[in-house]
Amino acid sequence: MPTNAADAGASPAQIVRYRREFQPAFERINRWWLDAHDLLEPADLAYLQHPEEQILAGGGQVFLALDRGKVVGTCAAIRVSAGTFELAKLAVAPTSQRRGLGRQLSLSVIQFARAAGACEVVLTSNTALVDAIRLYEDIGFKHAPMPADVRYRTADVYMAMGLRKAV
Repeated sequence: MPTNAADAGASPAQIVRYRREFQPAFERINRWWLDAHDLLEPADLAYLQHPEEQILAGGGQVFLALDRGKVVGTCAAIRVSAGTFELAKLAVAPTSQRRGLGRQLSLSVIQFARAAGACEVVLTSNTALVDAIRLYEDIGFKHAPMPADVRYRTADVYMAMGLRKAV
C-alpha cells in the first residue's frame, strides 16, 4: 500500500512498490548515485538491470518514491535468509534530496522486513557516504564487524538493526 510522505510532513512524494515499468528509473537513479561516488561495481549491475530476478524472485521488494508520477528515489529489501533482509540500492535523485525521501524509503524496507518475519535488517556502505551513514544511525542501525562474504569491494561499513522486541 502506498505511503504518502506528506503525512509525515517531509515531502509530497508517494512511496510505492516496484512495477516492471520502473526498472529504467531504478537503474538510472542508482547508477547516477554510485557513479557520482565512484562506487559502481559489477555486483550492482545484476540488481539494477534485473530486479525481478535478483530481488523480487527471492522474496524481496523494491520501493520507489514518486513525485508527480516520476521516480525520484529507490530502495530495495533484498532477502539474505529467512530472518535477514539487506537494505540496499538507496538513492534519491539530486533534485529531490533533503526532502526526507531516503528516510521514508528506508523505513519502508524496515517495515517490509518486519512484516515478512525478519529478525534483522543489515546493510553495507562506504565511509564516503557520510549523510547516508548518518541517516542509518538516526533510524536505529548499529555499526557491526564486516562479514567475510560481502559482495562489494568498496564496502567498508556494515550495519545491522534488530527487529524483534526484547522479551
